This record gives sequence, C-alpha cells and structure tokens, in this order.
Amino acid sequence: MHPASFGYQAPGSLEEAFGLLREHGEDGKLLAGGHSLIPAMKLRLTQPDVLIDLRRVPGLSGIREDGETLVVGALTTHTEVTTSDTVRRLLPGLADTASVIGDLQVRNRGTMGGSVAHADPAADLPVTLTALNASLVLASAAGERTVPADDFFVDFFTTALEPHEILTAIRIPLPPSPAKTSYAKLPHPASGYVVVSAAAALSVNDAGACTGARLVLGGVAGTPHRATAAEAALEGRELTPEVMNSAAARAADGVDPHADSYADEEYKRHMAVVYARRAIEAAAARQ
Repeated sequence: MHPASFGYQAPGSLEEAFGLLREHGEDGKLLAGGHSLIPAMKLRLTQPDVLIDLRRVPGLSGIREDGETLVVGALTTHTEVTTSDTVRRLLPGLADTASVIGDLQVRNRGTMGGSVAHADPAADLPVTLTALNASLVLASAAGERTVPADDFFVDFFTTALEPHEILTAIRIPLPPSPAKTSYAKLPHPASGYVVVSAAAALSVNDAGACTGARLVLGGVAGTPHRATAAEAALEGRELTPEVMNSAAARAADGVDPHADSYADEEYKRHMAVVYARRAIEAAAARQ
C-alpha cells in the first residue's frame, strides 16, 4: 500500500522543529530513521499531514563521555552504536543489543531515539536501556527534562514523551570497570522482533560477590519488565552457577506474559527463565 498524501519539513534547528510541532500539533509527526513510522503510514495506521524530518538538526547524533555518563545522541544509528569502540569498551551489552536489531539496512538507517520513542514492546533497546538505568533527555521550547527509563516506558507504544517534546539524547551512567552488561534475545524467526529477551547489568566486587544487579525482560509485557526477585537473589552473593541458576528461575516472578500468535504464556514464561540465565551468565563472564 501507499501512504496518504503528506507534507514534508526539514528544520535546521531544534527551535525550528519546536515551531513546526506547535504549528501542526497532532497532525505533525517527527521523522528520525523512519523504520517504524513509514511502514505504519503505508498501512494507513497513521496518516500525518506533515513529516518533520530531524536529520538536519545539528547536535542530535554522536557518542561521547560526559564524566561518569555515556551520552548517545537520539539520531545516532544502531550501526554507529555497534561499531563504537567507546560503547564496546564501556557498555558492551549496549553494543550487543544494537548489533541484533533488524538487519544491516535497518541498523544503518534506524536510530536510537526513534526506536526508544516508538516503544514497541517487541523492540530490543528499551530492555537494555532500562537495565542500564538510562535516562532520556526530552526537550521542548520551555526547556529540558530528564526522565529515567524506568518511568519513560508507560505502556504498549506509549511513553512519557509529550506531543510538544523531542527526545534529544540518552544518558547512561557508566558502571564500575569492568562493565558486566549483556543482552540475550530469542528472535521471531521471520521478523527478528523479540519473542523474549533479557538484559543484565551487574556490579561485582573484587571478591566476586554481586553488589548490584538490574535484570530486565522484554517481550513479556507492554513495557520492559524489571525482574526484581531475580535481582534480589543475585545481590550480595558470589556469582556461582548455582546462584545464577537460582536467580534466573525467579525472573518471571510477578509477570503474566502476554501471549501472541507465535508464543503462548507458558512458553514465554519458560523462555524468560532461559534467557535470563543466559544474560546473567554472559554479564558475569565479562572481563
């Protein structure tokens, strides 16, 4: 199918973009990589009057260290994240995540901010960013605000982003070295979207004991699901195979997985345990 007719604007600054959002209101849609918006337009699921292309706005892409924080611009592509030496050194789990998004063409064009703002429950990045305790920088004509990932993802395809706001950057606190982060994913065999996934971020002291853990599941709920029971089972304990297995077994506590045409609730619950264990083991093995 072809999309309905629409206008096109390519602002050269954030201020110009804010003005276009104000002018067009709900009839205007922001365009980043376009891999979610354009297919929806072709199916007539959304019919904006005008697209506001952000790619000419300066300062919205790039990866840099800011003290103890990694800052990733919203228009940074998945390939740029995957191939970044900085990301691979500091947050290898994020690089792992970006490397399994879609296919090569999607990774070359798709953006971090576009994926996050779309908030597809079958997406990869929201899961890892929640595990990494990331925050999202939301800008408007009135200024900026920063929202933790734990609060940003509200429901299916719903975020804390207001209609007049633009997601400009993702800020991720850097964990102690070495960075024990990982991502494990069971992809749908046709689409590559998440059936079940798990992201882990662990802090481990010199004695080998876990001093902090964040474990997040994808594909089981409308938003990334914090596996708090599994986190509690890891914290304060040496990361032996028995401890990791026991913690993973509690990954699906407190969640009723959403069934779909490919996987029922029981299958997703079982896979949540399997992929939680894989993520925990992979994170613990980071050197």
